[in-house]
Amino acid sequence: MKKMAEDFSGRLILEQFSDNPFLPKFYKDPKKYAFPLEMSFLAERFQQLSDQLPHEELFSSFTISDYFVLKSLIFAKVNLEEDEYELYKRVFHLIYRQIPKPDLLVYLHRPTEALLNNIQIRGREYEMEIEENYLNEIQESYFNYLRQEKELRILILEVGDANFLESKEIYKAITKEIEREYPVGITVSRLT
Repeated sequence: MKKMAEDFSGRLILEQFSDNPFLPKFYKDPKKYAFPLEMSFLAERFQQLSDQLPHEELFSSFTISDYFVLKSLIFAKVNLEEDEYELYKRVFHLIYRQIPKPDLLVYLHRPTEALLNNIQIRGREYEMEIEENYLNEIQESYFNYLRQEKELRILILEVGDANFLESKEIYKAITKEIEREYPVGITVSRLT
C-alpha cells in the first residue's frame, strides 16, 4: 500500500489495529471480548475515515487504504452471537451511510496456508493461536459478501503466496489490474 500510494501520489490510510486493547484479549477469550473488540474497531475506523477522507490534500488525486469499513461488518458476522450481531449491524448501518464509498474495492485473496505463514512471519504473539478454521470462515464471509454486493466496483485478485512487496513483477501486475476500467460487479484475475 505504501509503495502504491507513493508511486501514484495518493493519500494513504492504514488500519490502526495495534492500539486496540481488546485484540489480545479477544484471541484469549473470543466469546467475552468479541463485541467490545468489534465495536472498538468500528469506532476507530469511522473516526479515522471521518478525520482523513473529507480533507482534500492538494497533491493527492485519490486515497489508498488497506481496509474498508465493510471489513467490520464481515468480521462481526463471524465473531458475534446473533443478538449481538443484530445490534452491531444497526449501529454499523447508521455509521456506514456517512462514509464515502470507494471507487474500487480491491480484495487480494491468499490461500489460508499463506495467511498462516504471514502470521508466523509477523510474529505478533496474540495472533499465534489463530486457527485455520477461523481464517477459512473469515474468507468465506468475505466472498459471501462480495458476491452479493451490487453497489461497489470490486476487483478480486488471486495472489497465492506471492510476495508482492518484494516482487516487482507481481506488484506491476497488481497495479496494472487496478488501473484497468472495471464494470460494477466482481472480476477475478489470477496473478500467480
